[in-house]
Amino acid sequence: MIKKCLFPAAGYGTRFLPATKATPKEMLPVLTKPLIQYGVEEALSANIDTMAIVTGRGKRAIEDHFDISYELEHQIKGTSKEHYLTEIRDVITKCTFSYTRQIEMKGLGHAILCGETLIGNEPFAVILADDLCDNTCNEGGVLSQMVKLYEKYKCSIVAIEEVPKDETQKYGVIAGTLEEEGVYKVFDMVEKPDPKNTPSNLAIIGRYILTPDIFDILKATKPGKGGEIQITDALLEQSKQGKVMAYKFKGDRFDCGSIDGFVKATNYFYEKESNI
Repeated sequence: MIKKCLFPAAGYGTRFLPATKATPKEMLPVLTKPLIQYGVEEALSANIDTMAIVTGRGKRAIEDHFDISYELEHQIKGTSKEHYLTEIRDVITKCTFSYTRQIEMKGLGHAILCGETLIGNEPFAVILADDLCDNTCNEGGVLSQMVKLYEKYKCSIVAIEEVPKDETQKYGVIAGTLEEEGVYKVFDMVEKPDPKNTPSNLAIIGRYILTPDIFDILKATKPGKGGEIQITDALLEQSKQGKVMAYKFKGDRFDCGSIDGFVKATNYFYEKESNI
């Protein structure tokens, strides 16, 4: 039922300057693949094949990555290096990509709203590429787990994980009632709460399934914390109608928007590849 996945990819990636001065942060590689390719492959594994990407100035490398490079293909065709392109060829063949631009950086909520013309009137997934996730169970990737949950609840779903209370100011945080193992019905959400006033330590990470009414809610949402339009504020409106679930996913998540998280992800995937 979920056919499209939206990738907000217009941010500056300032924590990785100067590396991201001319290179999109979504194109930073963990081993041999850029972050955004990991996200697209996760969406594909959830049977989603239409990728909607919200970009900005200086992000053309993302479009070029998910396109054929005829000169490169010609140069390595028939050589021992040709197999290096197998994975990305497979992704390009199986997916449809569409792009739009976020002209001004006005927050995640605004970035998602910019994708309305690419999504239309249907439920959709959202992946933040700098939250790199890897499944450690037989239930598939994080998005695959969430799609199964959407088929049951038919409402917006956010992925959550427990974080130390002194780190809640980095996240949107939920409060909810436990419906089943790992699944909460959300009744409150706060964007980047002070650790002293946080409703819980259940933090939202970069995986969402949203119903299309979120677009109208976002249009009516006033700028919040940091003067930005926050997706957390729009989801709070949905939660007041009992239409938001939070899912404590199974798997590992790395905050590749931070240098520490990026290094941990690189080491993790290196060890994983070395053991195959």
